[in-house]
Amino acid sequence: MAVWLQEILRDYFGPFNVLRYVPFRAILAIITGLVITWFLYPWLIRRLQALQIGQTIREDGPERHRAKSGTPTMGGLLIVIAVLSSLVLWGELRNPYVLLTAGIILGYTVLGFVDDWMKIVRKKGIRGKTKLLWQFIIAIAALSLFFYVLMPYTEYNTRLYFPFFRIDQYYLELPRWAYIIFGSVVIVGTSNAVNLTDGLDGLAIVPSITSASVYLVFAYLSGATFYGLVLADYLFIPYLPGINELAIIAASLIGAGMGFLWYNSYPASIFMGDVGSLPIGGILGSLAVFTKNELLSVIILGIFVVEALSVIAQTTSYKLRGKRVFRMAPIHHHYELKGWAEPKIIIRFWIISLLLGLVALASIKLR
Repeated sequence: MAVWLQEILRDYFGPFNVLRYVPFRAILAIITGLVITWFLYPWLIRRLQALQIGQTIREDGPERHRAKSGTPTMGGLLIVIAVLSSLVLWGELRNPYVLLTAGIILGYTVLGFVDDWMKIVRKKGIRGKTKLLWQFIIAIAALSLFFYVLMPYTEYNTRLYFPFFRIDQYYLELPRWAYIIFGSVVIVGTSNAVNLTDGLDGLAIVPSITSASVYLVFAYLSGATFYGLVLADYLFIPYLPGINELAIIAASLIGAGMGFLWYNSYPASIFMGDVGSLPIGGILGSLAVFTKNELLSVIILGIFVVEALSVIAQTTSYKLRGKRVFRMAPIHHHYELKGWAEPKIIIRFWIISLLLGLVALASIKLR
């Protein structure tokens, strides 16, 4: 909306011209996402309590989690509303990257909402395989639309770039269909990894904010020019005109995430539920694919990657050997059962996430 307004009114009122600039709109998006969540969560918490929409605690989970039973859940819906509201206000809605990411957000939000609602009403959510199937359908549909319809209007390509190396020296060219599959795996994998990480108060949202901050920088640098200088060419990262508009989505998530953290920090007053974790993971996965940082995302999303791998390792080991690798998976529960206090686990994971984000940013100057 802001971009449209400045195009109409900048000739009549000069200050509107500032809305052309992505950094300015990104700041406004952070503030908007924060204000919406900060002020509306108290009302939402009261409504969820009145409707008795509370968290169900898994029977085999740590004993200390029993006290969290009944804590309002599905709070992630407000994160999504804040992100999309910020996007409508400050984003370029004609941008193909923005439109497709918004489509993935909406699809994963609906899927997460249905899953959460079934858990509350039927005490059992969507079957894991069914949920995974729908996640892939949404991701493949979005990427297919992009690659077969919208891609000719962009300068996007199907190359995989290796972190810490110049893009003109090392890359892997994939066929279009293979890139769609690979990109879908990244998006779906990230969505599920965030969902698995969302097991302690504030554990998932801070790494999400950290990762979104890193993607914001990459999105802006990959699409911005400065007095005729293409920043991406100078930094040896992919130049993708228009991709800098994804910085608005990343900024919206940062702001909404900070507002959610105010109420989700230990001890949590509200949980995000699948209606929050699935679309947040969808946002991060989409940012990883569209900014051409699919491989570097192993570092950017390091906490989520480790959480997902711990579940895979635990399940595989138990099926093949009848033995567990960890006391409990995901790995944050392993440390709980070792006697670590919940706040200590959370804060240490936050610190690791921040360090990984800094390493990812450092890769820009190591190419």
